Amino acid sequence: MSTPTAAARARDVRVTWWYTVLSIIVLQLFGLVVWALVLVIDEPPLHTVLYLAGAAGSVASAILLLVRYRREPLDEGDTTARRPVWPLVLAGVASGALAGAAAGSLLLGVTLAAQALCLVSWRSGIRLRLVLLLVAVIVAAWVVEATHLDPDGRVARILGMGLFIAMLPPLSATSLWWWDIVRELDRARRAEGRLAAAQERLRLASDLHDLQGHHLQVIALQLELAEKMLARDPAAAVEQVRLARSSVDEARRGTRELAVRFRGVPLPDELANAADLLRAAGLRVDLEIAPDAANAPADVLGPVIRECTTNVLKHGGGGSASLSLLHHDDAWVFTIENDVREPRGAGGSGLDGIADRIGRVRGTVEAGRSGDRFRVEVTVPEGVMA
Repeated sequence: MSTPTAAARARDVRVTWWYTVLSIIVLQLFGLVVWALVLVIDEPPLHTVLYLAGAAGSVASAILLLVRYRREPLDEGDTTARRPVWPLVLAGVASGALAGAAAGSLLLGVTLAAQALCLVSWRSGIRLRLVLLLVAVIVAAWVVEATHLDPDGRVARILGMGLFIAMLPPLSATSLWWWDIVRELDRARRAEGRLAAAQERLRLASDLHDLQGHHLQVIALQLELAEKMLARDPAAAVEQVRLARSSVDEARRGTRELAVRFRGVPLPDELANAADLLRAAGLRVDLEIAPDAANAPADVLGPVIRECTTNVLKHGGGGSASLSLLHHDDAWVFTIENDVREPRGAGGSGLDGIADRIGRVRGTVEAGRSGDRFRVEVTVPEGVMA
C-alpha cells in the first residue's frame, strides 16, 4: 500500500481546518437565524435591527478570531504571539450582549460572549478551566432566565433552543482542541521528515569518510613504497605507481556509486524535503505531486529540484512558492515558481547548469519572470537516465 504524498497530507490538514471553521460558523449562524425567525421576528423593528447588528458583529468577530487562531504559533514559549487579541474578543462580547439585549435573552448574550472567549488560543491548561467556568456561567444564566426572565419557558419550548445555544461554546472549544492535535501531529511529521533527511546526510558523510580515508591511506602507502624502491628497483616502483592509480580508480568508482545511492531518494520524498525546507525558511508553499511520481527519473530531476530550491532561498522574496511534478504526454514536467525581491534575468550559472543537464537527456528548460513571480519549468521525456 502506497504512503500518502506530502501534498495529500497538507491537503488533509487544510481540509480539517476548513471543516472545523465551517462547523463552528454554521452552528453559530444556525442558532442566530432560528432565534431571529422564531423569537425576534415579533419584536419591535428597532429590536430586530439591533439584534441583527449584534448577531452580525458576533459572527464577524468569530471569523476574525478563527483567522487569528489559524496563524497562532505552536510554540508555547512565544507568549507575545499567543497573547489574546482583546479588541476582537471585546467586540465579540459587546456584539453578543447587544444581540442578547435586543432579543430579551440573558442566555443568548452570555453564550455569545462565551463563544468569543472560546475562540482564543489559550495556553495549555487554561482552556479546560475556562470552558468549565463558562459552562457553569451559561447554566446559571439559563436558570436565571428560566425562573425569572422567561417564566413562560418561551426559549426552552422552541426546538430546544436553550440547550443548542448553551452547547455552542464548549463544542467550539472542543473542535479547536482537535484541530490543535491535528496541527501538532502534522508538525511532528514534518520534523520527522527533516530528521530523516539529516540522518541520511550524516550517514552519507560517514560512508564517504570511510571510503575516501581507506583509499587515500592505501594510495599514500603505495606511493611511499614506490619512492623508496625507485632507486634500486625501478620496475617494482612502476608497479606500485600502477597499483596506486588503480586505487584512485577504485576510490573514484566507489565515490560515484555512493553519490548515485544518495541521489536515489524517490522524487516524492525529494519534493517533500524541498517543501519542508522552504516552509522552514518562512515561505508559504503549495506542493502538487503526480500519483506515479516515484517512476520519474530521480537521477535527472533530483539535482534539478535541489538546485531550484537553493535558488528560491537565495533569490526569493520570502513570501510564497509552489512546486509541482506532473506527468503529461509521455514526459515529466517539474515546475517551481516563487516571488522575487530583486530583478533577475532568466539566466545565471545555476539555470545554465540545469539547462545543460536537461539538454543531455533531450529535455527542455523554460525560465522567466512574470510580474513579481519567477517561474522555472523543466520537461524531460519519461524513461531517460542521466
